Amino acid sequence: MKRVRCPKCNQYIVFDETQCEAGQSLVFQCGNCGKQFSIRLGTKNCGSLVVIENVFHYKQVLPLQMGENRIGRYQKGNPINAPIETDDPSVDLWHCSVFVSRDKQGHLVYTLQDANSNTGTFVDNVEIKPRERLILPVGSMFTIGATSILLKSKDEE
Repeated sequence: MKRVRCPKCNQYIVFDETQCEAGQSLVFQCGNCGKQFSIRLGTKNCGSLVVIENVFHYKQVLPLQMGENRIGRYQKGNPINAPIETDDPSVDLWHCSVFVSRDKQGHLVYTLQDANSNTGTFVDNVEIKPRERLILPVGSMFTIGATSILLKSKDEE
């Protein structure tokens, strides 16, 4: 089961993604405010980020897309594309980015960059300098604020 948020009132709408096909457009009507909106299911799986559950939030899986994936704290109207629903005050609205690209052999490459956040982005307890880019191997764990995130490839999902 997947959840989407109503863009008007932030109410969750739950649907069964196993009944849908990749690339399909779905239309929803919010039961709370009556707003009608649509989403398009992703067609390319580029891996995911698994947000490890802690006292600030529950476990979350954020799908990655080709190009820049901006990671940060969820807030209505925030223009990031990988929002984390958290009460962790040390996670910025736009904390860091994971860039997904392909190398010459066609393999996916994941690159992490801090977005000049207030508390930093850490890989193996080493802080990445603002605007520095670091290639992440699949299975890597990085930390933003008090939040740990695991990088999974499309084959591990």
